[in-house]
Amino acid sequence: MAIESDFTPYIRRWALAEDGEPILTRTSRLLPVRWNGEPAMLKIATVPEEMRGAGLLIWWNGIGAARVIEHDDDAILLERATGNRSLAAMAEHGRDDEASVVLCRAVAELHKPRAAPPSNLVPLSDWFRALHAAPQGGIFVRCAEAARMLLADPRDVVPLHGDIHHANILDFAERGWLAIDPKGLRGERGFDYANLFCNPDHPVATARGRLARQVDVVAHAAQLERGRLLRWILAWAGLSAVWLIEDGETEHIAPTLRVAEIAAAEIDKG
Repeated sequence: MAIESDFTPYIRRWALAEDGEPILTRTSRLLPVRWNGEPAMLKIATVPEEMRGAGLLIWWNGIGAARVIEHDDDAILLERATGNRSLAAMAEHGRDDEASVVLCRAVAELHKPRAAPPSNLVPLSDWFRALHAAPQGGIFVRCAEAARMLLADPRDVVPLHGDIHHANILDFAERGWLAIDPKGLRGERGFDYANLFCNPDHPVATARGRLARQVDVVAHAAQLERGRLLRWILAWAGLSAVWLIEDGETEHIAPTLRVAEIAAAEIDKG
């Protein structure tokens, strides 16, 4: 099988033992392995976004994120999450506030000042070109307006994970909650909290009163201005919907736009 042969050079080079079935995603190939008897994950990036993310993981050096054990070209060997706790399960079973606080603490670790960040991080404004270029109408107008306002006057600019949600902060047992799968961006730190409000799933994200409550929880835990956070949620939900339209993932478009509408209504209340 071709995917298995891709792993072979790294298995030999780093003396790895296979420990599970290969996983193929849209952006990478993964293989659970053992390294010196310890659980690890071998990941081979197949798109530039994942390669940038690997560089960010290396730069984070295991602080707030999974530790990179080895790296070479498009491949990295990561420590593997072995804890049995799930932030998605917490959010879905009455512990949504607690899950949000955990996520905020994890993001804060990633945003701590460090010297010499990677030079190839993508400006956040580049991502939002898709929203500005999309046909404008309805809630998309509000989303694009919010994005323009935020990007014109960025605050607290840092290297960004770019895809923080309940399945990208994992339980690493004694190491705690750590991030995986960054996208490698640079921009205002508040952006990294916006995707929490589209997750962990559509029923939770769009439940009556959920967004308003979690905005308060996250704004307090992350020390963010509530109104600005709402505008990041509005902008992000619009961009997400544009990408969903482009990818033909029609079943996810309406719930994502509903998040945007809820955020807009909260802004109007304020």
